[in-house]
Amino acid sequence: NQQKQIDNLFNQLKSSTNYEDSKKIELKIWELWSTHPSENSLTALLADGSFYVAQNKLGTAYETFTKAIELDSNWAEAWNKRATVLYLMGKYEQSQADIDKVLKLEQRHFGALAGQGLVQTALNNYKKAIDSYIEAHKIHPNLKSPLIMIEKLQEQIKKESI
Repeated sequence: NQQKQIDNLFNQLKSSTNYEDSKKIELKIWELWSTHPSENSLTALLADGSFYVAQNKLGTAYETFTKAIELDSNWAEAWNKRATVLYLMGKYEQSQADIDKVLKLEQRHFGALAGQGLVQTALNNYKKAIDSYIEAHKIHPNLKSPLIMIEKLQEQIKKESI
């Protein structure tokens, strides 16, 4: 059962003290998130969309992820991937709306939480961005980017309050 596997991996992630181990656990989680629980065709669709993102074909990637969402609106990773594309397109409000869907479906999605940090930073909501990174760090203590981003944002807030 995919959900059981994911739950176990999250428990391991929390208790992992070693960066290398946590990286392996993280990759397994991403792999499970990116694999549709029942439809191989949807897994393939998500992979196609990711390929378009890598080719910087954002419009095509957006359409591909939208199709995946239409076929299964309860698949968090389809929403997460589309949120990323919307962020790359500079459509921050729409990206946040997709992130909200991801977090409703999988509240432990550290990728979406880190993405929310980027989106909220782009919208100059530094406090909300910091909160997102704190959440991501709680779920995935060995993830390096949240701590780096929190520090940068705190500096930004200081600068702007002078």
